Amino acid sequence: MTYRLRQFKWHIVLVLICLCLGSIIYKLTQPVTSPAGETFVISVKPGMAANEIGELLQEQGAIKSVFIFHVIAKTQGLANSLQAGEYVLTRDMTVQQIIAMLAKGQRLYQQITIPEGYTVGQIAKLIQEKQLGSAERFQQLAQEATPFPYMANQNPNVIYKAEGYLFPDTYQITKGTTEEQLLSMMISQFDKEFSESMRSRANQMGFSIKDVIILASLVEKEAQIEADRPVIAGVFINRLNLGMPLQSCATIQYILGYPKAELSVQDTEIPSPYNTYQHMGLPPGPIANPGIAAINAVLYPKETQFVYFVADQQGAHHFSTTYEEHLAAIEEVRK
Repeated sequence: MTYRLRQFKWHIVLVLICLCLGSIIYKLTQPVTSPAGETFVISVKPGMAANEIGELLQEQGAIKSVFIFHVIAKTQGLANSLQAGEYVLTRDMTVQQIIAMLAKGQRLYQQITIPEGYTVGQIAKLIQEKQLGSAERFQQLAQEATPFPYMANQNPNVIYKAEGYLFPDTYQITKGTTEEQLLSMMISQFDKEFSESMRSRANQMGFSIKDVIILASLVEKEAQIEADRPVIAGVFINRLNLGMPLQSCATIQYILGYPKAELSVQDTEIPSPYNTYQHMGLPPGPIANPGIAAINAVLYPKETQFVYFVADQQGAHHFSTTYEEHLAAIEEVRK
């Protein structure tokens, strides 16, 4: 056998070996089951190495080979980028797909929606109900949280410095998120949503961001119909300009800690800095966390001469320019 022939045969053998190895590696990277595998959760602990994660995946029946998992993670330069957390995987995922998910940190999350007009207390209760944290701890943090300068409130009577700045939205929360992180997430979202144009408009009106949010929180709690928001905002601004007390029922409900359908005279006499029947001007701080619509209503109020309003049984408000008209409107809605 000539040298050239022997070399040719060895080339054939090497090609066959490479094909076999390639076929084996390909099969080992493929899903354990297909096309539709069941879902399961794995928990990757902080500090786990790629081979340890591979062992965890193999124990769960998610991959066929720890060695192949480690080699591919190394080859892709992701062996040191696999992130800790809880992940939802399916048994029809390839090794490459699993590695990509772990590297991107696409963790298991829970969704929480903060409705417009919720108070710090209501948000704290919701967080605890969804087992995302302690209501008490969240409220403690909200008392003094002022990560942005405009949140600073030197009024000693303010209950929660974060009240008004926890933006109503839907948040994706990963397991292990702390109460501090939840609070920071909501405040950061507010700072993002309260745009530069809004800040410029507030300044043009002679309002601070805090003033706008206090008024918006009143509008959010008073208005039940979208169209009423800018009109109610206009009424409050008219009252401030005329040196009249705001007399917002919503501030009394904030003091009481629950919504009361009809306030008594005694309710309006409750001694509290938040009582806008007893104290002139704005309350010490916001009484709820308003959404964008209520904020825009304050920034762009409807210009009218109205200084009174009363709600009917359907939630629509009736507006008046004089006290006599207001009394007549009250009689009308009570029929």
